[in-house]
Amino acid sequence: MVKVPESILKKRATQAKIAEGVKADHDAAKQQKKADKAQWIANAQQYEAEYAAAEKEAIANRRAAKENGGFYVPPEPKVALVVRIRGIIGVSPKAKKVMRLFRLLQLHNATFVKLNEATIRMLRLIEPYVTYGYPSLKTVRSLIYKRGFGKVNKQRIPIADNSVISSELSSIGINCCADLVHEIYTCGPNFKAANNFLWPFKLNSPNGGFSSRTKLLHFMEGGEAGARGEEINKLVVKML
Repeated sequence: MVKVPESILKKRATQAKIAEGVKADHDAAKQQKKADKAQWIANAQQYEAEYAAAEKEAIANRRAAKENGGFYVPPEPKVALVVRIRGIIGVSPKAKKVMRLFRLLQLHNATFVKLNEATIRMLRLIEPYVTYGYPSLKTVRSLIYKRGFGKVNKQRIPIADNSVISSELSSIGINCCADLVHEIYTCGPNFKAANNFLWPFKLNSPNGGFSSRTKLLHFMEGGEAGARGEEINKLVVKML
């Protein structure tokens, strides 16, 4: 029998130990991934039930108001989607600063904005250069799933996997796309962090484009600029 040198035996033992550690880490990661997936599915189902209950309640309130001869006034929206529709020519310094605050740095950029007294005043100041309205759940989902990019180490990273979200927002309880959509749509307590994580959406020119005349007019005058309420959802479909 050939005697195996002690150095080779030590090397084999070290390699076996490393391989065992790698296998243990792989199994642990596999189990964690399975548990995370189950949690994400449970969260998504919980949110779907919440959305359905809210819609059902709104329908019931409208019917009750109609039966009593009154009108149902829904709660005021908490979030607006702002889309920049004009370039830099002829923009006043104040409007430029507001658009920089809203991160609308390029033509056809879109961002979510939490509505309060201050932001409403700022939106009115930049009305000639943007259009905005109240996004539906479908619009929020479409933007995040189709055009969603996250800010990771100051870099623009596509949200191709839930790990991109959990790596940055797990500390505030946002671990998957369903959590992110829910936080934005409901304007939750961590809306600011979730919105700052999202890179401004880069949309296409809408099908058919904007005419130079309509971009200068307010939406209520037959143009494109300014507040358009829930009609923003139709515009986003054209620009995705």
